[in-house]
Amino acid sequence: MTRSGSVRRLLGKALVTGCTVAVLAAGQAGAVCPPDDKAPAPGTSAPAPGAGDPGAADPGTTADPAAAAVPSDSDLYVVRIDPDPAAPGGSTTLHAFIGNLGPDRTASPFTVVVTLPAGVTAEGPFFPENCYEFQNGHRVRCTFPAGLPKFRSATALIPLRLSPDVPLGELAGGYVAVRGDDDRNDANNRQPFTIEVVETTGPRPIV
Repeated sequence: MTRSGSVRRLLGKALVTGCTVAVLAAGQAGAVCPPDDKAPAPGTSAPAPGAGDPGAADPGTTADPAAAAVPSDSDLYVVRIDPDPAAPGGSTTLHAFIGNLGPDRTASPFTVVVTLPAGVTAEGPFFPENCYEFQNGHRVRCTFPAGLPKFRSATALIPLRLSPDVPLGELAGGYVAVRGDDDRNDANNRQPFTIEVVETTGPRPIV
């Protein structure tokens, strides 16, 4: 799929979630979404339950451990964003974009696994720093902590190196997948990506 196709898919997803789409400086598309209405404002912390709060626990009692163990009702999904074109032997960067449709923030960590096409390997440093490569550099696994609010996103940045002998054209076979214990819907947890292999790379045209 072309970059324009990726942006259209992101735009469609953003409309479903009530988000807007902005084109970032590097030409990537990002979803700009309303903050979680349950999250505290920046620089503040959530207020402690008071005596007048009908949901507050009696100070003399302990919370129900079974209730604390209930996972959140969250829906992680992958947005397709194809890497920039690259020449044989050149490099590009994959943006593995993960969002949460909610309605809850995630209560458990989640894992992102990137599988690369034949002829492509991962090259650190990665973001986040806990990402690591395996299967001879053809797969990368990253872990994100709990607490991703609804309508917010997390992105893993994976630099890629193309083999000098990859053919020109569209290089398929890569995909991004996410998995989390709280995720109630696995139908949107995986998206493919392609890399356009070009003879030379240069400044991208202004659209």
